[in-house]
Amino acid sequence: MVDVSIVIPAYNEQERIVNCLDNAMRQSVSPYEIIVVDNRSSDATCTLVESFIASHPDSNVKLLHQDEEQGLIPTRDFGFTNAKGDVFGRIDADCMLKPDWVETVADLFSRDPQIMGATGPAVYYDMPAKHLGITSDDKIRRFTYRADGGKVLLFGSNMALRASAWRTIKNKVCRDKPDIMHEDIDISLHLIDQGLKTGYCRNMITGVSARRMDTPFPSFRKYMQRFQNTFDAHPDHSRAHDTEYALYALYPPLRALYPVYQKYLHLRHIEPAKQIWSKEQAELPKTTSDQTF
Repeated sequence: MVDVSIVIPAYNEQERIVNCLDNAMRQSVSPYEIIVVDNRSSDATCTLVESFIASHPDSNVKLLHQDEEQGLIPTRDFGFTNAKGDVFGRIDADCMLKPDWVETVADLFSRDPQIMGATGPAVYYDMPAKHLGITSDDKIRRFTYRADGGKVLLFGSNMALRASAWRTIKNKVCRDKPDIMHEDIDISLHLIDQGLKTGYCRNMITGVSARRMDTPFPSFRKYMQRFQNTFDAHPDHSRAHDTEYALYALYPPLRALYPVYQKYLHLRHIEPAKQIWSKEQAELPKTTSDQTF
C-alpha cells in the first residue's frame, strides 16, 4: 500500500482549519503526514494549527510556512516539494475528507501503477439535501470535467497526485502570475501533455463548502471565466463540455438558499463541518479513534 501525504495550502482559514484537520486524521487508514502550508495568514490560522499539533503530540500534522510569495500555486508547490509520501493528496483548508478517503486513494494508486492523478466527487456540507448534492456533483464531474476526448481533469479540492508524476511536471506547470486560471486544471493538462494517466473514482469523496455560491454574480462569473482562461493558455487541448455552464445553472438557487440555510444551522446550533461525516466516523474501528484522539 502506498503512503499518502495530505497537503493543505492555507491563507486566513481560521474558520475551518481545525475541522479540516480533524477530518483528515479521522481516517480508516492514517495518512503518512498532513502538511498545512501557511501563506502569510494574518488571522489565527497558524495559532490554531500549532494548538492542534500540541493537543495531538503523536499526530503526523506539520505546519510549514511559504512566505516568499503570495498565492495558491507557490504555496501548493512548496507543500508538494516538502511532502514525503508516494502520493500527494491535495485539498483545501475548508475540505472535510470522508473517513475512507485516504484508504480509497491508497488502494486506487496501489492497484493501478499507471494512474498518476485522481479525483472524485464532492458534497456541500453546509447545504441541505446531501444525497442529491453528491449525486449531482458526481454527474457533473464524470461527464463534463474532461478534456481531449474524455481524459479526466482533476478537482483541486479533491485530488491526488503520484509523487513521481509531480516531479515530472513541477517545472512545467504554469505560474499564472495574473491569477486568472484554475491551477488544478493546469496540472491536469500538464499531466496529459506527458502522457500520464488521470482517473476518476466515485468513492473518493470530500465535503466542501458552498461559500463560493454566496459571492455576488460578477465575482462568481470572474471565477467561472478561469475555465476558459486555462484552456486558452493550453491551445493544444480541447473540451467537449463547458463545466462552467452547469455551475451557472446551479448558481441562482444555491445563491438564494445558502444564507437562509446558514441561519437555520445557526438557530439549531448545528456545526455542519463537524457533522458531515459523523456517522461514518462513529463506525471507524475503536483502535483508529484511540490512535488519533
